[in-house]
Amino acid sequence: MDLLTNKIVVRGIGSLTDAELLSLLLDEGSTTLSAQEMAEKILAECGSTAALGRIDIARLRMIEGVGMRRALRIAASAELGRRTMRSQAEEIDSITSSDDVARIFRPMLEGIKHEECWILYLTNSNRIIERQRLSQGGVQGTVVDRRLIAKRALELLATQIIMVHNHPSGDTRPSEGDKNLTETIAAALKLFDIRLLDHLIIGRGGVFSFLQEGLL
Repeated sequence: MDLLTNKIVVRGIGSLTDAELLSLLLDEGSTTLSAQEMAEKILAECGSTAALGRIDIARLRMIEGVGMRRALRIAASAELGRRTMRSQAEEIDSITSSDDVARIFRPMLEGIKHEECWILYLTNSNRIIERQRLSQGGVQGTVVDRRLIAKRALELLATQIIMVHNHPSGDTRPSEGDKNLTETIAAALKLFDIRLLDHLIIGRGGVFSFLQEGLL
């Protein structure tokens, strides 16, 4: 621990490896493994820090040497990280690129087990007027009504919108239904001089942007 403390003081907390950071939550480790060794074992079992943040407590506590107390510490740390990211995302009030949209919605949608569709309503200058969860459904999909999107855009005097939905499977590739829905909504909004700027699909595999892929 003294070595890690010195490293943090001299080089900053960001200089620690994933295993070193995790070892700080584990304290003394187990009777057979040091905290560093246990951290490396946990990361090897999970595969990545992202997967570690998604693993449930029941499975985590079953890893050799972890137990309930350490599992709760890890889960609490992961949840605190998610809440910090969501709080930072709420501070974004204008959109300059699809990356901004991803920063807003990945903390919200990346790990949930059902599908949700959200709409960002924007001004001409890309300032966010409203973030609306339009619908939520099951693992396979959710219902999106283009009339509700257009109605709300007109109420807010929005001139541009961005659609976002997640794929609980983790695969961000758009289905034919996603492509058809995007075309239908873009055409419907065009009747009111409202632009569909982008449609993003969020998944554990990353983010798919219809705009960046040339589909809008």
